[in-house]
Amino acid sequence: MFITGKIFFTRIVSLTKQFTKAKYDLVILDVMMPKKDGFTLANDIRKFDTETPIIFLTAKSLKEDRIKGFQSGCDDYVSKPFSTEELSLRIEAILRRCLPKKNKGKSMLQQFKIGEFSFDCKNMILSKGDEEKSLTKKESSLLKLLCEHENKLLTREKALKVVWGNDDYFIGRSMDVFITKLRKHLKDDPSISITNIHGSGFKLEIKD
Repeated sequence: MFITGKIFFTRIVSLTKQFTKAKYDLVILDVMMPKKDGFTLANDIRKFDTETPIIFLTAKSLKEDRIKGFQSGCDDYVSKPFSTEELSLRIEAILRRCLPKKNKGKSMLQQFKIGEFSFDCKNMILSKGDEEKSLTKKESSLLKLLCEHENKLLTREKALKVVWGNDDYFIGRSMDVFITKLRKHLKDDPSISITNIHGSGFKLEIKD
């Protein structure tokens, strides 16, 4: 089964605490868990995250249980026994429906925190403390894309098409120059790095 993005599958009681430490594309919960059931856990998640899709896996197949599941904020309810193929198809369908909405929300962000830096995309300003640097339009657009893909691969093709309009080889060489410029702008914070993933693209990595 191939699924893009991080998927969190758990029976762990401390999911709420774990969930706040990372970003997930999908949560899969068993209803019957020790100390805290899946319905309660889903309600806890929905208090601070209304977007990440939730799937329940459960042996409870009564209509009342399904209604309770959807009332607690789930996106799908799969009764046991089930086939892995069915679960895979349900997951893929939810990701196709939900991820574009999440990505659309990300693309509207204009303010980013990058380690010790603050990045104002709209005004093309990178600041650290009282120091401010004015970025060019292409520097700003490229850094915004990297921020939206923080700790994930930003492919060369996507960056070139979004910032430059096409993925021509010679324009690609120009992009490498802009990546170098961004590294210089961010060099005062050693926790930040823009890694070149050979033959694929770049990754903005920020160490805790």
